[in-house]
Amino acid sequence: MFRAPLAMMSVVALAALALTDTTSDAGPISAKSGESTAPRCQGGQTGCAPCPADPRTTVDRGSAAVRYRWKNLVYRDDFCGSSLDDTWAAYNSAGHDGNGTRSPQQITVSDGILRMTGTEDGTTAGMSSRYAQRYGRWEVRARFPAGCGCYHPILILWPQSGTWPEAGEIDFAEVFDPDRQKVNFNLHYSAEDRLLSAALPIDATQWHDYAVEWTPDHIVGYVDGEEFFGTDRADVQPPGPMTQTVQLDWFPQDGAGAGAVLEVDWAAMYAL
Repeated sequence: MFRAPLAMMSVVALAALALTDTTSDAGPISAKSGESTAPRCQGGQTGCAPCPADPRTTVDRGSAAVRYRWKNLVYRDDFCGSSLDDTWAAYNSAGHDGNGTRSPQQITVSDGILRMTGTEDGTTAGMSSRYAQRYGRWEVRARFPAGCGCYHPILILWPQSGTWPEAGEIDFAEVFDPDRQKVNFNLHYSAEDRLLSAALPIDATQWHDYAVEWTPDHIVGYVDGEEFFGTDRADVQPPGPMTQTVQLDWFPQDGAGAGAVLEVDWAAMYAL
């Protein structure tokens, strides 16, 4: 069985834990693969320590990493500089399913925040970590301001092999609605791209901690340290290493508008 949280889930989370198993017709989300190994971060190393005097650390609701005392930190990036560091590779390619363009110029880093901006014409952004692993824990503190419904903010574990859909995909936070009032967990598996999912009503325009734990026995999704997705099914397990990605994907069929923004305070990866 997947590990239950130390405290009982909230009523909202319990109500949202309705898993559906369907076949998806969504196309692949392109992402660059990461390397198979990564050095362990050491205390004080660039990107591992919180930004000095960062006021957001005083209002953090509590992450899964803190609540469950996750160890074996591989990296943590607090985006303290003025550009992406070597942890990440920015996309420079066509957009999701060939729609629009992913441009590194749409990513900015300032004041301890990474921002991705999508424009009305579908010029947007995405990035992938250069590190991959089979099994582990990942967490991102992010917020998704209200914007065009044609833009989907999404936090993903993508197969290092790039083989999709056979190698699977774990979307541990994905938002579809323009008001950003519901977060979805979507686990893609099998060559037929079948889908196991859950949804949580939440104001995603505010800062939240989104996390996923992947072990040989289970896959669990968390928001602010509370479990809202869980499965111990062996047949949905990805077959190989995965890498963390952050994407603001353009779906022009889902509406029109001035654009959208995705913001990240920090992102982290842990080995089991």
